[in-house]
Amino acid sequence: MSGPDERIIPGNTIVVHADLPFTGLTTFGGSFLSKFECSQMPHSLLERITFVDTPGVLSGEKQRTQRSYDFTGVISWFASKCDLILLLFDPHKLDISDEFERVISSLRGHDDKIRVVLNKADQVDTQQFRVYGALMWSLGKVLNTPEVARAYIGSFNDKHVNEEFTGPMGKELFEKGQDDLLADLNHLIDIPKKFCDHRV
Repeated sequence: MSGPDERIIPGNTIVVHADLPFTGLTTFGGSFLSKFECSQMPHSLLERITFVDTPGVLSGEKQRTQRSYDFTGVISWFASKCDLILLLFDPHKLDISDEFERVISSLRGHDDKIRVVLNKADQVDTQQFRVYGALMWSLGKVLNTPEVARAYIGSFNDKHVNEEFTGPMGKELFEKGQDDLLADLNHLIDIPKKFCDHRV
């Protein structure tokens, strides 16, 4: 979030600011608010966009541990107020756990906002890459939609794509995925300037 200085604002503090869009989060209780925090810093980009980073979903044995707040409710609250939802997948952890399925189900009705990001894709070989098709099929079933969400494949970090591992075609594919995601984000940032174009 944009602000005059760099600091972390606790959830209990940020939700009482009526001029900020977080007051509705008080309904999720103190247990959630004690884990929620807002990172503030001065940056021109943050004057036009706010990023929300949610905790990773639980899978495997960790699912036995109950969260102390309504996780899917919080996700649904943010989904109703945001313009874009990025579902990030690690190619080594493509299973859709029970909790992840509940989270994705809570996003129904916001299908047009959802983008799938398969990150660290340059760390898997072509055989493992076949699971991407299975992932998209599974997502289609969970979202209960005939159209698969837009997906970006790449290695989204500040390092160069490992061409030795991916080959030149893979490198080109990943770089295109990165460029497409940045273009989608830039389009989102430009919406306030072009609001009249998006009224219909």
